[in-house]
Amino acid sequence: MYNWVFYIIVFFVVGEYIFSQWLASRNRRAASPVLPEMLRGLYDERKYADQQNYFKVNNRFGLITSTYTTLLVLLMLFLGGFGWLDTWAFSLFEKLIPATLFFFFVLFLVNDLLTIPFDWYDTFVIEDRFGFNKTTRKTFVADKLKSWLFGMVIGGLLLAAILWLYLWLGTSFWWVACIVVVAFSMLMNMFYSEWIVPLFNKQTPLEEGELRNAIEKFANRAGFKLNNIYVIDGSKRSTKANAYFSGLGPKKRIVLYDTLIDDLSTEEIVAVLAHEIGHYKHKHTWQMMGVSVMNTVLMFFLLSLVLNSSVLAEAMGGGTPSFPLALVAFGLLYTPLELLTGIGINALSRRNEYQADAFAASFGLANALIGGLKKLSVKSLSNLTPDSLYVKVYYSHPTLLQRMAALQKYK
Repeated sequence: MYNWVFYIIVFFVVGEYIFSQWLASRNRRAASPVLPEMLRGLYDERKYADQQNYFKVNNRFGLITSTYTTLLVLLMLFLGGFGWLDTWAFSLFEKLIPATLFFFFVLFLVNDLLTIPFDWYDTFVIEDRFGFNKTTRKTFVADKLKSWLFGMVIGGLLLAAILWLYLWLGTSFWWVACIVVVAFSMLMNMFYSEWIVPLFNKQTPLEEGELRNAIEKFANRAGFKLNNIYVIDGSKRSTKANAYFSGLGPKKRIVLYDTLIDDLSTEEIVAVLAHEIGHYKHKHTWQMMGVSVMNTVLMFFLLSLVLNSSVLAEAMGGGTPSFPLALVAFGLLYTPLELLTGIGINALSRRNEYQADAFAASFGLANALIGGLKKLSVKSLSNLTPDSLYVKVYYSHPTLLQRMAALQKYK
């Protein structure tokens, strides 16, 4: 069991934990008790103290949860838990597909049950303490049950399809599996708001009035055909505000959180949506989808090279080559490469955010967008002075100060 691959996996697990905590410590040191000059007047003294406290509490909580999950993985590795689960699954089901589905069902369910206390504490203690939480205990339980059902049905069907392709094509299955996964991703992207969101939230068309007229007027100016503008009851769970653009082609729609409508002025909301339309105009959705496809191809190709490896199975506590054990081992071994590709994807995403901001600014909305971004940052008690390296590794969006500095030249 304790072969050379086992020790590499342990090294990667521990190394990823140490690296993430080192970055977190840098981020803690970068947090400034003094409000940056550009943001004077954004917070009063009490509110900024709340922001600093919120950041510290979440940082400590992140350290606890990260330590907990890392220890769980290490325990499973050193005690041969993955190998034991694999043996149990194949003793109950001789066939690959049902045995693998059972393996990951148990793994998913046990992991989620072990982390529920942390989700509960985050929602009903931390978020509640700082005035964000609107989730009831009934909603929390219902959300959890729905997410389990959705994960098991959709995830199970997708995994079963991949397993069937593996049985049919052997290790050459990877390129067909890529097509299946990409097609599934595109389907989810197109119909996410229609199929998935209604399971958790209510969406209603934005009623006629000043806001809808302003949005439609801007869409016409920008040459953006827009028929679907919806409001989602985000206040059902949190006071934090958001807006997003989903779907492709005729299925595209703009979704506004009801909290966003309450917190921002009409012009600021239009500016935020202009930013989202900027993503569409610059074809960022297709661009990021292309990057995702390349990442998927790389992962499946590398996976196909190790699926029949007895060394990987032994490292995970098994005796013979096993699809579920190889998949878990590959996921752990892929961590460093995933970190590197993630840094590249985040860098591209931040560049796209600047482009979308510039699109909104080109219509004279720089001031309104800055005002909206400020309000959203204050509302969510966002960290205003994150560490620069932490941003490069984890942030998909530039910081508020970076976006403001870029928008200033368009004012």
